[in-house]
Amino acid sequence: MFSSLGVRNYRLWASGQVVSLTGTWMQRIAQDWLVLELSGGSGVAVGIVMALQFGPTAVLSLPAGALADRFDKRKLLIGTQLAIAVCALILGVIDVSGAANLPIVYVLAFALGCISAMDAPIRQSFTIEMVGPDQLPNAVALNSLTFNTARIIGPALAGLLITLFGTGPVFLINAASSVAVLAALFAMRSRELVRSARSVTDRSIRSGLHYVRRNRHIMVILATIFMVSTFGLNFPLSLSLLTANTFEGTAGGYGLLATMLAVGTLAGALVAARRTKPARLRQFFAGAIAFGILEVVVGLMPTFALVAVMLIPVGVANIMFSTAAMNIMQLSVDSDMRGRVMGIYMLCFLGGTPIGSPLLGWLAEVTDPRMPLIVGGIISAVSATLCAIALLKVTHQRPTFDHGKLSLSTTESVG
Repeated sequence: MFSSLGVRNYRLWASGQVVSLTGTWMQRIAQDWLVLELSGGSGVAVGIVMALQFGPTAVLSLPAGALADRFDKRKLLIGTQLAIAVCALILGVIDVSGAANLPIVYVLAFALGCISAMDAPIRQSFTIEMVGPDQLPNAVALNSLTFNTARIIGPALAGLLITLFGTGPVFLINAASSVAVLAALFAMRSRELVRSARSVTDRSIRSGLHYVRRNRHIMVILATIFMVSTFGLNFPLSLSLLTANTFEGTAGGYGLLATMLAVGTLAGALVAARRTKPARLRQFFAGAIAFGILEVVVGLMPTFALVAVMLIPVGVANIMFSTAAMNIMQLSVDSDMRGRVMGIYMLCFLGGTPIGSPLLGWLAEVTDPRMPLIVGGIISAVSATLCAIALLKVTHQRPTFDHGKLSLSTTESVG
C-alpha cells in the first residue's frame, strides 16, 4: 500500500506535504469564516473570494504547464512555495492587527490564487519524477492520502483555534507550515529524480492543446472534470453557508463538516492505494456519477448530524473519480507534454470556479443554502452520464497500458 514511500525523495515530499497542507486547510477554513464575519454572512462574498482565489487558474495554469516542461520543476516549486508562505504571513499580520476588511482579503486571495495557479500543474507533473512510471499509481493515491489526512486535521484545528483565538493566528500558522515542504524540496537528491524529457522542438501552449484534442478519452475526462468541479465541488461555499445560515452553527461546526468530508476522502484514498493496476475509465465515470447522486442526498438531509454522516460517502466517491482521472491523465501522455497536459487538467479542475462559485452563492441567497449541493450534485451526475454515453457512441475502445503509457484497444467500451 505504501510502496512509493520507499523512494527517499518522495518520502521527504510526502512528509513535508502533510505539515504544509494541514496549514493550507486551516487557512481555507479561516479565510471563509473571516469573509462571513466581515460580510455579515453573505454567500455572494464567499463566492467572490473563491472566484478570486481560483480564477487565475483560467489564465495561468497553461503557461505554468509550459514552464514545467521547460525548466527544473523542483526549483520552480521552491519559488512558488515561498510566495504562498508570504501571502499567508501578510494576511495573518493584517488580521491580527485588526486591519482586515473585505477588499484586503479579496486582494490577497487573488494574489494567492495567481501563485497557486502556477504551482499546481508543476506540482502534479513533479510526482512522476520522484517515483517513476511504475510507482505512479501508488504515489497518486498516497498524494490523495496525504492531502486528505491534512484535510481532516486542518479544519478540526482551525475550528478550535478560531473559536479560541480568532482567524489571524491561523494564517500565521499556515505561513510557518510552509517551512516543512521547503525543507523537503531542498533536501531532495537531484540525481535520484527521474527527469521527464524536456521538449526541445515545440514548447508552445498551442501544441499542448492540440495534443489533448487528438486524444478523445482525455477530452472526455477533462469535460467531466470541468463540470463536476465547477458545480459539484462547491464545499467551501456550501458547507460554510449551511453551517452559518441553516443550522446557525459556529466555525467549529464548519470545521467538523469539512473534517467529515475529509474522513470519506481519506478512506477512499486508502482503498485507491491498495490497487496495483492502473485506473480505468469505468472507475472514473462510476465515481463521478456516484459523487453527484450522493451530493444531492447530502443537500436533502434535514439535520446537521445527518449532513455530517452523509459527507463520508461523498468523500469516498470524490476520491474514486479524482484519483482515476489523475492516473489516466499522467500515464496517458508523452513525458515532454506532461506539464502542459497537467496545466490543462488544472484549468478544467479549477478554472470553472469563478463561474460556479458566485452563481451558486447567489442561488443560496435567493433560495436556500442547501441548493448549491442539490443543484451541483444533479449537474455532476448528469454531466458524467452524458460524457460516458458520448464516449460509448464514438468508440468501443478501452484504455490499456504498455510500459507506463496509456493506449487504446478495441476489446471493451469505456474501460
